[in-house]
Amino acid sequence: MGDIKNNIRAQVLVDALPHIQKYNNKIVVVKYGGNAMTNETLKQAVMNDIVLLSLVGIKVVLVHGGGPEINDMLRRLGIESKFIGGLRYTDAETVEVVKMVLAGKVNKDLVTLLGRSHGKALGLCGTDGGMLLAQRKEGANGEDLGFVGDIVKVNEKPILDALECGYIPVIATVATDEFGQSYNINADTAAARIAAQLGAENLILMTDIAGLLRDKDDPSTLIPFVHVSEVPFFKRKGVISGGMIPKIDCCVEAVRRGVKKTAIIDGRVPHSILIETLTNDGIGTQFR
Repeated sequence: MGDIKNNIRAQVLVDALPHIQKYNNKIVVVKYGGNAMTNETLKQAVMNDIVLLSLVGIKVVLVHGGGPEINDMLRRLGIESKFIGGLRYTDAETVEVVKMVLAGKVNKDLVTLLGRSHGKALGLCGTDGGMLLAQRKEGANGEDLGFVGDIVKVNEKPILDALECGYIPVIATVATDEFGQSYNINADTAAARIAAQLGAENLILMTDIAGLLRDKDDPSTLIPFVHVSEVPFFKRKGVISGGMIPKIDCCVEAVRRGVKKTAIIDGRVPHSILIETLTNDGIGTQFR
């Protein structure tokens, strides 16, 4: 049995070789969120995957949110969480909590976890080195969202400097405007803009669903490949609706801005990042 297992292991490595070669020295941006961020077993699997990709010569950039941790801290401080069109209404008090939780706690926890997996990580947030310049964002129907931001400009140099020195950049999605006002930035949006500015080979959005489904209640109806030109059709048919709209819009924008490929994958599946990156079929829905 030992020989068979070793043969299988060897075959897995041989099968992965073309993908390792394809991505060698290329940038892959991973947006980390959802259940994979709160389940400790999944969290450790993600950290191991990222370290493995980094060790085989793939330049991984990890962009993260931290909704559940922000909710928890706001609850402890007696501040009500309010959402408008899927975006957190962020008043002056809430933006300070967002900064504290994302940049001060979640970011450093992830850097520590990557270090414990023998990775070399560097924690950054959008305010470091003027990485993310933002302006105030309006809601879809002109609503006031408070200090929720749209990214105006990405300065990629701090990220490239970290990669050049062999670090895995771990980026918290807080930004400032030209006057120094802090803004809360949607992590999917930030990951898409960062991936585009870096000319990334792949943008991977980790979610709590299998990908884009023809029938949202039936995982067997997964659509594995979508051309960006098909997206308006799927919206009209209602296949893309609700919370999937902003995620898929991010994928489309990233591809149009030059990212080779984007993918929405199921972060609840252990090692989904490896399956997406190092196998022929991948996992989830790919946008090209």
